[in-house]
Amino acid sequence: MRRFLIDTDTASDDAVALLMALRTEGVKVEAITVVAGNVPLEQGVQNALYTVERSGVDAPVYRGLAKPLLRPLRTARFCHGQDGMGDIGLPLAGRIPAAGNGVDAIIDAIRRFAGQITLVTLGPLTNVAVAVLKEPSIAGMVKECVVMGGIGLGHGNVVPAAEYNIWVDPEAAKIVFAAGFPITMVGWDVSRRYAAFGPEDAEKLRAISPLGEFVVSIQKAMRVFCIEKLKQDGFDLPDPIAMAVALDPNVAVRAERLHVDVETKGELTSGETVVDHLGITGHPPNANVVLDASRERFLSVLHSALRD
Repeated sequence: MRRFLIDTDTASDDAVALLMALRTEGVKVEAITVVAGNVPLEQGVQNALYTVERSGVDAPVYRGLAKPLLRPLRTARFCHGQDGMGDIGLPLAGRIPAAGNGVDAIIDAIRRFAGQITLVTLGPLTNVAVAVLKEPSIAGMVKECVVMGGIGLGHGNVVPAAEYNIWVDPEAAKIVFAAGFPITMVGWDVSRRYAAFGPEDAEKLRAISPLGEFVVSIQKAMRVFCIEKLKQDGFDLPDPIAMAVALDPNVAVRAERLHVDVETKGELTSGETVVDHLGITGHPPNANVVLDASRERFLSVLHSALRD
């Protein structure tokens, strides 16, 4: 049994990633912790609880931190809709999360299953940063930490230099990348090249099952944003391709051991993942940076999880 711990700011692509983990045979999601990001915390909690319910698999959902370490929260409702799930009228209220705090849940799960946990982060790294500040030893107890965030090659999706998850709380990201976690970074550049869904691709996904219909329907707001702002043919799924890498490492066909730091002070570059491709700084590598992926393997993992 593979044990997963997922930290998420649950919106439309996070929900797909959660379904993938929850519905993959041989994987047990020990806990889902929610952080403010795409939507405010309480909405993210409700979205996670609803998604778990739709999955048909039990997993505890914990309420984490409601704002970045040092900055005001800047949501991505402009991308995912006001409710984060495409504004398609889902009943996203009234569910009760597990008792306890998300930060403590992260620490407890990693300690309880030392050396066994795959930690997958789908949002800003606030919860994980506070957890490792509170208990530094957990960084060395994680089997693997797959981070959806940053940019390995190319440009950002919220400002020119930065990807959203890192941009929201760059101080937290800087802490996490320096903490000693065995990080695999799956940046937005990987998603836009290998996890994009044009109209024909979306219809194939929709036709798989009722869950496939759900997955495509909740991308309604994201599709508009991607077409109008990111100049894409449809939507892409950053969190799901990161989850696919966690579930099947062969989805990543090229990854390099590189040093990654995070810019926190730049006027134009705050939130940028500074990837030292040439080893110019002399700093030792601290992450496996995924640079190329297999779209076929990604789709196989995704489709398998959504089938009835």
